[in-house]
Amino acid sequence: MTLETEPAPSVFSQIDFTNGAVAAVSGGSDSTALLLLLKDHLDRTAPATKLLAVTIDHGLRPGSAAQAVARLCLGRGIAHRTLVWSGRKPSTGMPAAAREARYRLLAEAAQAEGIGLILTGHTADDQAETVLMRKAREDGARQDGRGLAGMAPATLYDWRIWIARPLLGTRRAALREVLQRANVGWVEDPTNEDEAFERPRIRAALADRNGTQRVEDAVALAARAAVEREQLGHRAAALIRGFASRPAAGLIRLDPGFATAGDEAAAVYALRILLATVGGVAFLPDQVRSEALLDRLRAAPFCATLSRTVIDARRAGLFLRRETRNLPPAAPAVDNALWDGRRRIKLGDEPGAFLIAPLGAARAAKQAIPEDGTPPSLFRAALAAEPVLWRASELPGECLGSAQDSPVLPGMAVCPVVAPFARFLPSFDLAPAGTVAALIGAPLLPATPFSGHTAG
Repeated sequence: MTLETEPAPSVFSQIDFTNGAVAAVSGGSDSTALLLLLKDHLDRTAPATKLLAVTIDHGLRPGSAAQAVARLCLGRGIAHRTLVWSGRKPSTGMPAAAREARYRLLAEAAQAEGIGLILTGHTADDQAETVLMRKAREDGARQDGRGLAGMAPATLYDWRIWIARPLLGTRRAALREVLQRANVGWVEDPTNEDEAFERPRIRAALADRNGTQRVEDAVALAARAAVEREQLGHRAAALIRGFASRPAAGLIRLDPGFATAGDEAAAVYALRILLATVGGVAFLPDQVRSEALLDRLRAAPFCATLSRTVIDARRAGLFLRRETRNLPPAAPAVDNALWDGRRRIKLGDEPGAFLIAPLGAARAAKQAIPEDGTPPSLFRAALAAEPVLWRASELPGECLGSAQDSPVLPGMAVCPVVAPFARFLPSFDLAPAGTVAALIGAPLLPATPFSGHTAG
């Protein structure tokens, strides 16, 4: 692979660059090679494309690769921006916190430029490391195996900006050959050698004489797991379409046949996604507990709670609603904030101070009950946990309503979110995420960054 001759087919040929691209460039070999290959591809195929290189300075050690990246970009006519992760850093969970900050800053830079696509330089080596780390965590524990798919070719961040990884099938050594032929250097990140962290330990283990075979095996495992995960997602989406409905905001009904449809793996997966969505939880509930719950759904009526979601099995159906414990207290509404993990608040340009709080049981009891067979107690319990906007500095004040099904004021909205995929939605999971979004009235998925493909 050289700058003159890209792999066939090109790693960028299936990506839609109509609205430009942000390249995440740390200064390391992988991201530097990504930038040069991407610039070469765009110069040959779409020279008018907006390209912005962004370097994130995490502020974790003296010195930075940002200046080296800036010089490289200046010499090649590439727009470049350095963004700093400011503020206090956590004492634990640093890699995860740094990752969250990195993608947040990259998304902000992309949005400021009107760009909906971020490219990263993750390689086959990174994929192998990821799979081996996840496999080690799953060994000896009952897991669903979804994590063995590794990193997805694309991930939707914050339900609005795509992150694409075009080099997942390329080895790091090949990218370094590209840079050496172009006489371009790179910066080695010392944290990549710090075996106090899990990934450097795995990386060191892959450096032995059997490393090449282990990388190939791990990448092959990821490919198989990715196919299985996508297939499972499509089957779960079909079950949700066939058996789920939304009688009211915050209330999901499953036909009793859901539990006996015959595809237990898909039913458990669909149930986990729905439970996390209704409860506003970012992670899917435990696999074993979810399997036990599905088994109980086939038996006598009962009521249970999992992932902040009340499961109420009745003759009229299987109902899911947010439990009324630990709801957020009344607080000032903040534009674009995620309330209770379930609702995105949009205040628009509406002036004035607003509070947001759960409707509460007393006000829910005054609401009209729909004549569709939904048990009144469930309807009111679900409604009591829904957010309401108030125009006042303190409660009680003027109630503006929920703004979910119809805006109470121009530009204002309270939008449902698919909680487990609200922050990061891997392309493996587009089918169930899109189906649940349609069920609860969440915004549609933006088109994928791959030419000729849609989020459906």
